[in-house]
Amino acid sequence: MISRDIIIIGQQAWDTDIGSNCKNIALELSKNNRVLYVNSPLDRITLYKKGADPKVQKRIAVIKGKSEALIQIGENLWNLYPDCLVESINWVKNKTLFNYLNKRNNIKFAGSILKGMEELNFKDYLLFNDNEIFKGFYLNSLLNPFLSIYYSRDYMLAVDYWKRHGERLEPLLIAGNDICMANSAYLADYCKTYNDNSYDVGQGCDLEIFIENKTAEKPEELKGITTPIIGYVGALQSIRLDIPLIRYIAEQRKDWTIVLVGPEDEDFKNSELHQLENVVFTGIKPMDALPLYMQYFDVCINPQLVNQVTIGNYPRKVDEYLAMGKPTVATATRAMDIFKDHVYLSDSKEDYISLIVRALAEDSVTLQEDRKTFATSHSWENCIKKINQAIQMTIDHQ
Repeated sequence: MISRDIIIIGQQAWDTDIGSNCKNIALELSKNNRVLYVNSPLDRITLYKKGADPKVQKRIAVIKGKSEALIQIGENLWNLYPDCLVESINWVKNKTLFNYLNKRNNIKFAGSILKGMEELNFKDYLLFNDNEIFKGFYLNSLLNPFLSIYYSRDYMLAVDYWKRHGERLEPLLIAGNDICMANSAYLADYCKTYNDNSYDVGQGCDLEIFIENKTAEKPEELKGITTPIIGYVGALQSIRLDIPLIRYIAEQRKDWTIVLVGPEDEDFKNSELHQLENVVFTGIKPMDALPLYMQYFDVCINPQLVNQVTIGNYPRKVDEYLAMGKPTVATATRAMDIFKDHVYLSDSKEDYISLIVRALAEDSVTLQEDRKTFATSHSWENCIKKINQAIQMTIDHQ
């Protein structure tokens, strides 16, 4: 797809502090197209709770006309701050009332987007909706794109916030788009339940920083460890990770050290893992420091729970582990099937122990290079190729 105008909306703003599939997709698409990346509009509850936040202040300034709404990020890429305040309505239980209020929010949001489009002279544009079930529900009819895409990267309905109204609205939204795309086979199958024109376009990853640095100093937390290091890097969230499993591994193999790198939620902070001598918490680390920790791991793990949140979730961290050449043991899920030739997949806590033992014993330079090669195949460039193929097939059949 070349020389198109593309509007991207989603849940994550451009100024978000965490990585975002949608931002990566926007950057890649902007190499050959004009892209308008639209931040989610400011809602009243965020204004009330976080009014002093500089990011909220920026949005208030745009709404008051004291700051520019449209910011150019790259040669073909712009970021739009909507000049509207929408109501926080998810607490509304009545379906009819919610639909009415949600359409009002959508109309306000669409009005802001239209202003940005007019300023850029966007014509015959494509609308790409990144999992925005509510604020994007009516945008296809309000903006009238030549082609509409719904992108599913997480099973949103497993989260209480999205479940209340999302269980009835997301299937309608999926069915109402021209194309649905997902970053895993599980989510593509879910979309296909409501829209036959659904595709697994894979996942891109930024792997450039995940290389070994033999000249860097060993992280302070790892300097005194003399046992094999079994490591995890990422947010420590009890909704996604199996705390009892991590405890089991640590208690069964006191001759290993479990190193957990990342911010903890309350369940992790209060867990008995903190009382185990062979479990080390490093806390959150800058993105560019993560490879330094990984290079000293003997085996990397992804001890997921298997639930609606995780079963279709693409594990980007596994690509990062493999890009470092690390032997990796992970919980078996549908989304992990594509890794089966390069990752040890576990179905039980006992499996984790035996597979870590196997991973330690079998590791070799040849396997490390195979892992690195496989990881590099999951590039954003390859992901965009699949997106373009799906778009072209849809256009050809219109």
